[in-house]
Parts: sequence; structure tokens; C-alpha cells
Amino acid sequence: MISIQISDVKVFMNKLFLTEYFDAFLLSEANFVTFNTFHIDGTLQHAYYSSEEQEEYGMSQMKYSRWKQVRPFALSLIKGTHTPLEFKIVFRLSQSNVKKLLNQNGITSFSEADVNGLFLNLHFSGGAMHCISGTSLSLFSMDKAVEHAWDDAVQKYLNPFR
Repeated sequence: MISIQISDVKVFMNKLFLTEYFDAFLLSEANFVTFNTFHIDGTLQHAYYSSEEQEEYGMSQMKYSRWKQVRPFALSLIKGTHTPLEFKIVFRLSQSNVKKLLNQNGITSFSEADVNGLFLNLHFSGGAMHCISGTSLSLFSMDKAVEHAWDDAVQKYLNPFR
């Protein structure tokens, strides 16, 4: 786990809410505090979609919404003349990207099934933005290869904003 303070908050916010930069992530949950507190549970509600829509959009095996789907709603919650008082967004890496991360780093002691989640927690409060990485495994291991690979990937991904 690493914590990174974003130095250029304005550029980061533009990338987060107005571009596709974070669209590859899945949304686990989000909370926005403006004139009210809004909570978004990123869990997909499959019953909302027909089986054809689920197949067309590749959602049948997904548990969480893509940030790309939720981003316009999140933007509408913070858009306006006032800066949000606070928000927290918890992203998670898709299982296919977990598999890629393991392969790219030569990690053979774990499979993607061993990884419950690789998380990127964003927290904005008091004008400051902090990003914290997180790793959850489905088994106990003293081997920190997955955690280190994820931390390195997060550092590289967020480097333009440091």
C-alpha cells in the first residue's frame, strides 16, 4: 500500500471526470459530499439489463460497473459553482487487467483467482487529493510480489500528477 498526494489537483480532476484516463477501472463505490451526501454502489444490477444488452456490452461476467458508465453521473454531482466538500472513489482493477499485471511482472506464485482485488482509493478533501493503493488476496501469503507490482503500476500511472 502506498499513498500519493496529487500536486496538480485541477489537472487530475479534469482527467478523472472529463477524459477516458480512468475509464479502464471498475467502480467499487463512491461518495460525494456537496449540498448533500451521495453514495454510489458500483455493483452492477444485472436484472436491469436484458440478456442481449448484457452480452452486447460484455457485462454478463462483470460484478462492477465501469467508471466510464458512471463518470457522467459523478460529474453531474460535483459540477457547479462550488467545489465539492469531499469525495471518495474506490476503483478496482478488472480481472483481465489483474491477469495482465501478474503476467507482465512474471508473478507465477499467484493466479488472478488468488487476487480478490487491486484497489485505487481516491480521496479529495480540503482542496487536497490523495490516492492510496490497496491489495486484497483470497489467501494468506508472506509473498508481497502482487502488492509491490500493483504499487509500482499505480506510481507509474499517477506520475503525471505528482
